[in-house]
Amino acid sequence: MSTELSKADWFKSSRSGPNQDCVEAAHLSEGSIGVRDSTLGTRSPVLVFGPAEWDTFTGAVQSGKFDLS
Repeated sequence: MSTELSKADWFKSSRSGPNQDCVEAAHLSEGSIGVRDSTLGTRSPVLVFGPAEWDTFTGAVQSGKFDLS
């Protein structure tokens, strides 16, 4: 699967400060979501999640599945 990334509109969480490093996300074609490291910008590898994968991931984050003990 090849996803067009050159026109992606990347954004950070509204909870991130303007100079803080974090992940960026972009809405891609066919409902996919791209995620990359903001410190690397366009040089960063991009993880691409399908809509169902993204819903599963964000649901797990919201439920605390990845919280450190």
